[in-house]
Amino acid sequence: MATHRSKRYRAAAEKVEGAKAYPFAEAIALLKTLPAAKFDQTVTLSFRLGVDPKQSDQMVRGTTPLPHGSGKTVRVLVFAQGQAADAAREAGAEFVGFEDLIKKIQEGFQDFDVAVATPGAMSEVRKLGKVLGPRGLMPNPKTGTVTEDTAKAVKEVKAGRVEFKLDKNGNVAVPFGKFSFSEAALVENGSAVIDAIIKSRPSSAKGTFVHNVTLAASQTPGIKVDASSFSKTV
Repeated sequence: MATHRSKRYRAAAEKVEGAKAYPFAEAIALLKTLPAAKFDQTVTLSFRLGVDPKQSDQMVRGTTPLPHGSGKTVRVLVFAQGQAADAAREAGAEFVGFEDLIKKIQEGFQDFDVAVATPGAMSEVRKLGKVLGPRGLMPNPKTGTVTEDTAKAVKEVKAGRVEFKLDKNGNVAVPFGKFSFSEAALVENGSAVIDAIIKSRPSSAKGTFVHNVTLAASQTPGIKVDASSFSKTV
């Protein structure tokens, strides 16, 4: 059964040469010419990587700050006590607590986007693994969300730090801005993401690391990005 596409989507698809891989800045310029939706679409880069997601030593995961922010209001929850809790509140965290928050989440509370925890809180927070894990919300030292410096973590997340993680099919998708952003802001944010992905290459990965890259907004066709300028081989 054929997928029904809107008139706007079809008009956008006519502008994109399906077989062509565009230099990144050119791909952004093309994206900005596509018909806008009725809402401010999220812009995402999707990477197909040359790693085996079944191998633990080939996991690709990390974070990167976005020079122009993500354009998204991020609700931060912090598991902490004492000074670390006070610092998190002063930094702007929406929800701060410890045992009370653990109980609230166990009862179904999910109205937050990022969870941060102090190392001391993790012994109890780990009990939420089955709840937070599937949503990608479990605090993790590798992403800077398990830390004594809760204020710094909260500020970085709210300023536009994004996380990325390899999925089970060897792909990584990273939202890095909004359609309303200027062309220059999207290029700079996207370049930060690309650099972070390249730097996250596992030492055990062999051959070409970045196989292909696709740029898209929420309701646009994908635009192939020329990965040859930043793919790495060994």
